[in-house]
Amino acid sequence: MKHIFIHGLGQTPASWDKTINALGIEDCVCPDLSALVRDTDKTYQSLYSAFAACCNDFNDDVALYGLSLGAVLALNYAIDNPEKVKSLILIAPQYKMPKGMLRFQNIIFRFMPKSMFKEIGFAKNDYIALCRSMMDLDFSGLLHKIECRTLVLHGEKDGANKKAATEIAAKIKNAALQVVVGSNHEVNVDAPEGLAQIIHTFISKAAG
Repeated sequence: MKHIFIHGLGQTPASWDKTINALGIEDCVCPDLSALVRDTDKTYQSLYSAFAACCNDFNDDVALYGLSLGAVLALNYAIDNPEKVKSLILIAPQYKMPKGMLRFQNIIFRFMPKSMFKEIGFAKNDYIALCRSMMDLDFSGLLHKIECRTLVLHGEKDGANKKAATEIAAKIKNAALQVVVGSNHEVNVDAPEGLAQIIHTFISKAAG
């Protein structure tokens, strides 16, 4: 089993380091999302195609752990490849993109200096283009295709994603919902050890 950790937009693979180290499991990989689309268009479709190719390169079945944008990619891949995805953890996910929130974010991004984007891999204009390309995503009618064990998480203080997380957990069979106490949106950064314990418990139950 290959364990694939997918970071959020505004994060890097290092955002998962503390959680992965605390877990101590083998066969882990955390792809750099910006590197996947370095030589192509910075759109969601290009990113998803590159991410799907990355997952398909592994002969093993996969377990996916995604936060925010990473959760959207994991959700998309699990819908398209139910036979390959054996377990799924979605953190702060969305299944129907909140257009108003994305437009508001892009307005804010336009006023931010380019230097603030250097450490996250995507240039300012690429960041804005990627967010814009996600506005019409809607997996509402496809969630029933996911058959693997699924855990949906959101931080206790992440009000923006609480509703979607609750709805996703209700719409996917074999899914459970859990709130990460004290955490904001970036659970892998805010509560890495607590998240590792949640993941460990999830994996242990699956093995048992």
